[in-house]
Amino acid sequence: MPTLTDTQSSFTFPILIGDIGGTNARFALLLDAFAEPKMFPIIPTTSYASIEEALQTSILDKTSVQPRSAIIAVAGPVKADEIPLTNAGWVIKPKDMLTALSLEDVIIINDFEAQALAITSIGDDGREQIGAGSILESASCAVLGPGTGLGVAGLVHAQHSWIPVPGEGGHVDVGPRTERDYQIWPFLEPIEGRISAEQLLCGRGIMNIYRAVCESKAQDPDLADPAAVTTHALAGSDEAAVETISLFSTYLGRVAGDMAMIFMARGGVFLAGGISQKILPALRKPEFRVAFEDKAPHSALLKTIPTFVVTHPTAALSGLAAYSRTPSRFGVATEGRRWRT
Repeated sequence: MPTLTDTQSSFTFPILIGDIGGTNARFALLLDAFAEPKMFPIIPTTSYASIEEALQTSILDKTSVQPRSAIIAVAGPVKADEIPLTNAGWVIKPKDMLTALSLEDVIIINDFEAQALAITSIGDDGREQIGAGSILESASCAVLGPGTGLGVAGLVHAQHSWIPVPGEGGHVDVGPRTERDYQIWPFLEPIEGRISAEQLLCGRGIMNIYRAVCESKAQDPDLADPAAVTTHALAGSDEAAVETISLFSTYLGRVAGDMAMIFMARGGVFLAGGISQKILPALRKPEFRVAFEDKAPHSALLKTIPTFVVTHPTAALSGLAAYSRTPSRFGVATEGRRWRT
């Protein structure tokens, strides 16, 4: 079990913080506990063979500052000394990072732990509320992020600390409810016989829904990628695309409502990631919030829970910076996830 030492140890500055998703990696340097993070350009993960190569070429070769610690959030579960990313080709090897990058201390956490940590550091200017409800101070929160995959995490307040709860909640089962669902469900692409939330609520999920909508109407799916579908949907220029994003919003609302109940997230449910920001006009429409609240016999409870779209451009890095500055404020267990020289 994690001990207080595991969760409250401080770090040596300068600290390199990073958020590695399935498609892109974002990094920044934190010179001291009072400095704003120094941001670096976004790195496509496919452009480099390893994180060491990416960091050396794109960051360390371009700054005179040598980080002594690194706190990295990755898209995938963290276990053992080799950490493969769920939706990208990199395998993170912290021991190699210590040697290759001359670091003293490396911590690897789940990317949605970082998104959860960010909830404590972003204010009203970094989020937009969707629908009714009010934040209950010091109550649990939930974070969902449709992107390359579907990330899910909780944030629990206990013993004067914020404790992020990582997991693989994006892989829960989802099923049809409405007559229209039953019409398109046979055309959805399953994985090993089941439809998970991530099969619908991510970039490829948009295409999964879009193709199913088209096939249910005996139409050819003319749009080739998620960007085209969302663009036509928001412009109202393609009927199948409009329905796709409407259904996406509905399914996201259903799963978000499930997570609200799992975590009793009276502190709010937060939608992170690029897709949520891109389809914000669609999420403002009734479908998302109606589906979120449609949780009989607990609909009255769900009506009181607020939902937000995170609009902060680098929310995960903001969360990592907050943790780096005052780790004692957060119950982040580092046992088995911290490597030192």
